[in-house]
Amino acid sequence: MKSRKGIAAEKKASFKFNCAQAVLTTYGDLTGLDETAAMNISDGFAAGMTTMEGTCGALIGAGMVLGLVNKDKSKTMKQMREIMKKFEERNQATQCRQLKGADTRVVLRPCPLCVSDACEFLEKAIDVESFDMK
Repeated sequence: MKSRKGIAAEKKASFKFNCAQAVLTTYGDLTGLDETAAMNISDGFAAGMTTMEGTCGALIGAGMVLGLVNKDKSKTMKQMREIMKKFEERNQATQCRQLKGADTRVVLRPCPLCVSDACEFLEKAIDVESFDMK
C-alpha cells in the first residue's frame, strides 16, 4: 500500500492548507470527515494553534486522525505519545516555534516535512496495511 505522506506534504506546500488541515484532510476516507468539515475543524491549529507557542499542527492533525480511526481514548493516547516521541527524536522539537526557529533563526524542519513526518508516524501507528490506502 502506498503512503499518503507525500500527498499531505504537497497540500501544505500549496499554501491552501495549514499543517493540521493537510494531515486531517488526507485521511478523510478513514476518519469519515469530508474535506470541508476537516478544514473547519482544524482551522485553529495553524502555526502551533495560531501563536507558534503550541504543538506543531501536523501532530495535532495526526492526533485527530488517530482519535477518529481508533475510537478508543487509551489506544489513541498511547499511539500519540509514540508519534510525539518519534517526531521529537527526528526533529529535536514538537513545538511550532522551535521547529520554525522563531527565536534561534535556525529552522529545524520546514512545514511540509513536518507534515510528512507526522503522516509517516501516523501511518505506522494505524497500520495502513489494514486499510485500502489509495
